[in-house]
Amino acid sequence: MAYGVVHQFPGGTREQYEASIAAVHPAGGLPTGQIFHAAGPSADGWTIVAIHDSQESWEAFRDNILVPRMQEGIDGGFAAQPAETTFPVHNQASA
Repeated sequence: MAYGVVHQFPGGTREQYEASIAAVHPAGGLPTGQIFHAAGPSADGWTIVAIHDSQESWEAFRDNILVPRMQEGIDGGFAAQPAETTFPVHNQASA
């Protein structure tokens, strides 16, 4: 079952997003298991929505790539951990 993740970075900027995504995603693509990625400015910062093919692929990306890189510090990237919401995807559609 697909698994959704929403990250909200209070005070986050496009520049921080660009630096962070470059550090955790493969050039020109998505991490293994991620099937959708959208990001943009929100009311109080920057929001990222990702859909993974399973909860397991999300947890592997989070535990092996995302969290370690953020803990190391990403030059110009987001300075703090995001507020996170996760959910099993009940329905997924696209045009």
